[in-house]
Amino acid sequence: MRAFTVERYGDKAGVRAGEVPDPEVGAADVLVRIQAASINPLDRMIRAGEMKTILPYKVPFVLGNDLAGIVVEVGAAVTRFAVGDEVFARPDKDRIGTFAELIAVHQDDVALKPTTLTMEEAASLPLVALTSWQVLVERAHIQPGQKVLVHAGSGGLGTIAIQLAKQLGAHVATTTSTANVDLVKRLGADAVVDYKKQAFETVLHDYDVVLDSLGGETLLKSLDVLKPGGQVISVAGPPDAAFARELGANPVIRLAMSALSFRIRRAARRRGVTYSFLFMKASGDQLRELTPLIEAGRIRSVVDTVFPFESTREALEYAEAGRARAGKVVVRMR
Repeated sequence: MRAFTVERYGDKAGVRAGEVPDPEVGAADVLVRIQAASINPLDRMIRAGEMKTILPYKVPFVLGNDLAGIVVEVGAAVTRFAVGDEVFARPDKDRIGTFAELIAVHQDDVALKPTTLTMEEAASLPLVALTSWQVLVERAHIQPGQKVLVHAGSGGLGTIAIQLAKQLGAHVATTTSTANVDLVKRLGADAVVDYKKQAFETVLHDYDVVLDSLGGETLLKSLDVLKPGGQVISVAGPPDAAFARELGANPVIRLAMSALSFRIRRAARRRGVTYSFLFMKASGDQLRELTPLIEAGRIRSVVDTVFPFESTREALEYAEAGRARAGKVVVRMR
């Protein structure tokens, strides 16, 4: 099958198009003919080798973390799906590879595609929708009336997190550029900070939760907008010991991750708030929870640009250069 593989860690030149063997289909797997896949910041981080401690993929490997497609084969133990089903998924972290014609995915990580979406729209959702759910529902337990700050509201994650937080009954603030103020308001943001004109930490106060996708100084400043007992949950900050335990990492790795997050955890403690790191997990069940909201139009996908499969490298470069105006960059397979 045709695929885009990482031949060596490093810059974009390490990604090549070529032929690779068709995937093997396990007893609990579905084989999906991919119709569309989307680009995530995680793809760049994996390719660059920034995630090797967490995700030690052996080169060469197929890149890509989101898909929508059609089931063409099912394993002997599969009960949820049949050949011909239209599905979407974020494969498990140990089984990535959506920039390809085919992928085998465990049935537990797959869900039927929302009927109201095109393949391209559906492919834009799994990773960011699952991340939003796991931050806002599983980790933060958002309740109606709570105040949530979503950074980078016009990005792939931000556009979905704003909408989910509103469905949970939260008051939602977000940060964005001047060009996207109207977009994030249409998505449901109650308060919008144009980061080109204002410093968010000077105008937002007493928030219950911050969803951080930027890290660095933005993460540190986010502590100042929380009320006592509030929490910042980051997908871009330093990993912590709790995440290392989730991974089943050895004591050395646990210690290293604890050290990496020491500064931000100490700063959070001094302010009476908490910091945690989240790396999202694949879940077909959670995609099924989200599907009624998607089909009802309460959560809608935001797609910036669609590239043909042959231009996957260009799509990766486009996204990495920050050229997307809003939402996700998608690759169409056929």
